Amino acid sequence: MNRILALASAVAVALLCAATPSLAQPRYGLSLFGDLKYPQNFKHFDYVNPNAPKGGMVKYAATGTFDSFNPFILKGVPAAGITSLMFDTLMASSDDEPASSYGLIAQSVEIAPDKKSVIFNLRPQAKFWDGTPITAADVVWTFDALKSKGNPYYRLYYADVIKAEALGSHRVKFIFRTGTNRELPTIVGEMPVLSKAYWSTHDFGKTTLTVPLSSGPYKIVAFGAGRYVVYRRVANYWGKDLPVNVGRYNFNEIRYDYYHDQSVALEAFKAGAYDIRLENVAKNWAIGYDGPALSAGWIKKEEIPNKVPQGMQAFGFNLRRKLFQDRRVREALGYLFNFEWTNKTLFYGAYKRTESYFANSDLASSGLPGPDELAILDQYRGRIPDAVFTKVFKTPTTNGNGDIRPNIHEALKLLAEAGWTVKDGKMVNAQGQQFRFEFLLGQPEFERVVLPFAQNLARIGIVCNVRTVDPAQYQNRMNNFDFDMTVVVFPEGPSPGNEQRDYWTSPSADQVGGGNLLGIKSKVVDDLVNLVIDAPDRRSLVTRTRALDRVLLEGYYVIPNWYLPYFRVAYWDKFGRPKTNPPYALALNTWWYDRARATKLAAERK
Repeated sequence: MNRILALASAVAVALLCAATPSLAQPRYGLSLFGDLKYPQNFKHFDYVNPNAPKGGMVKYAATGTFDSFNPFILKGVPAAGITSLMFDTLMASSDDEPASSYGLIAQSVEIAPDKKSVIFNLRPQAKFWDGTPITAADVVWTFDALKSKGNPYYRLYYADVIKAEALGSHRVKFIFRTGTNRELPTIVGEMPVLSKAYWSTHDFGKTTLTVPLSSGPYKIVAFGAGRYVVYRRVANYWGKDLPVNVGRYNFNEIRYDYYHDQSVALEAFKAGAYDIRLENVAKNWAIGYDGPALSAGWIKKEEIPNKVPQGMQAFGFNLRRKLFQDRRVREALGYLFNFEWTNKTLFYGAYKRTESYFANSDLASSGLPGPDELAILDQYRGRIPDAVFTKVFKTPTTNGNGDIRPNIHEALKLLAEAGWTVKDGKMVNAQGQQFRFEFLLGQPEFERVVLPFAQNLARIGIVCNVRTVDPAQYQNRMNNFDFDMTVVVFPEGPSPGNEQRDYWTSPSADQVGGGNLLGIKSKVVDDLVNLVIDAPDRRSLVTRTRALDRVLLEGYYVIPNWYLPYFRVAYWDKFGRPKTNPPYALALNTWWYDRARATKLAAERK
């Protein structure tokens, strides 16, 4: 699974609901630590309209650029939407369950009693667009290609999968390194399946603007490199009548137009250049949509509640920089970010402060560690901060009016302990070197948040140069960990697992393009991540995740930002959507083009 996608949507889940004590029995779905919501012969998910009409076009916006239709490698910038629209996976997740998936390319799965392997039985009717069948050989080739030539993320994600082997034309087996990693069956189940025949005559390791052969519900039919891309629904899509797809993929065409930045994109939306916008800027949501279209009811604004764990958005330190290797320095700088003023002045009071890497979920730590967590954490006493055991983690606060003098006092005290003092208005170390760093941004919209932070730093003699670069340069620098501080986002799902390896562990810190952007190298964190991955039940998963959360928080690896417990969606009133929205996704792929509304809207806008 592409890592970025894995960062805008829910995370992988696993383990078969149950296994017989002797022989593996074919099952139609996977669930984490519990029963599947839907029975074997279910007709469709509850959050779709099974009678949704097919037709029409929907237009979205994307920012930056793209130069590739190969989303599985590190090179290039893939086109928006390509992974989810063009590439079918073995299993499909359910958006109204925290940890379940059902057969897509695979019609059933068999997990070995010792949980050290899984077999997927492929549907005979599963086909690529050219009519050739999807076979076990394609699955094996895909797995091998992703691990050997794909984005480095896959090597970490599939680290505990030893190999894949074909047991027949439509039966494939994955062998695992361990029987304790509960996620492994679903991790391989969410793998896209690529055509071995197609890629045997094309270089998988290179970017391409040739549309690759695939099997998904949409295919690219038009594009302008870096400007727009158009997907058209595949009329004879092999999986259109499967229960996991009924009521989904209703638009005939889906178009993404690229804009230089979000401010231009917002104005384009208000002018009707595209149709649906997921808003992530509080000021825009408060006043940015005001105008004739909103007043006339042509544009609708909705806040749709969700139960999606919000993970961590934050100002992230690059621990590879000597400047940030002292925990006290990192903690000190956190006192200079005035969230209360930022939320009140810039965000219209919309946000909640993030105080967990698993915010908005039962996985978040709170209070002091209880007996179950202490049973895990006690073995690391002396290797982790004492505050993990003695202090309830809280981010620094202010009165919101801009006065941060108490916070400055705390910051100066911590910096002095770390060997930094103010001389002649400059924060310097024992060698007389001034505290100076660059804050790298890929979106100009964040400047209004970061510049006040930089001004607060300047008050104690720290130079923070804020630099905004174009998206392609930003991505390249992030891939190579070429930054001092930046905005980081670590998305989380209801059941953390193997993706935690990519976020926090030592091997990922040295992997170009890896997800450990912060550069954390801690044997304790490595151990805790493995404990999370190997959790045998939901209760232990929650306990172990909370323990990991505490250690990450007290490491002060980031300065936490904020989150919302709902989606902010604006759209032109020409669409229908199901009455029920699933709790774990926005599920725009269940919306449809409402011809009557569209006709009425067009008439009123004349």
